[in-house]
Amino acid sequence: MNANPRGIPQAPFVDNVDEYMKTDAVDATIRKFTEAASKYKFMENSKLQQRGSLEQKIPEIEKTLSMVNYLAEQRGADEPIKTLFEINDTLYAHAAIPPTETVNLWLGANVMLEYSLDEAQDLLAGKLAIAKGNLKETIEDLEFLRDQITTMEVNTARVYNWDVKQRRLEKGVSG
Repeated sequence: MNANPRGIPQAPFVDNVDEYMKTDAVDATIRKFTEAASKYKFMENSKLQQRGSLEQKIPEIEKTLSMVNYLAEQRGADEPIKTLFEINDTLYAHAAIPPTETVNLWLGANVMLEYSLDEAQDLLAGKLAIAKGNLKETIEDLEFLRDQITTMEVNTARVYNWDVKQRRLEKGVSG
């Protein structure tokens, strides 16, 4: 069975329903297709959450990298940098930041580490590249999953319609 680069299996398309239905019962086939579509929808929901998380994380990384780049530009300055420091979403305080060679970065899980400006730039640029790559892959996966869901729904409809047609033919022959 084919799969996308991240291992999500490709849904089989039932081209010839008459041939396909020679190997399985209608109810079992419809159940199997519905179950597969449900699995794809579950994966889609997971990928949508991942996409939302990445879409929040990328601007934060960009904002932090921008600030580190600015601090690196101001390295040799004599005057402190005057700025508004964000305390909360809507609360800011005035701050004077002396020229510095280091920054402290939150790594997550209540962990903060001190880095030189160059190390911080490298770390943040790497994290940004990874996050953007992950977002691109997640969007590709979502498109792939939508196609697979559609394929399984079409398969289900084709088998159901085939079954209706077969029942009508049987009634016409026996009636």
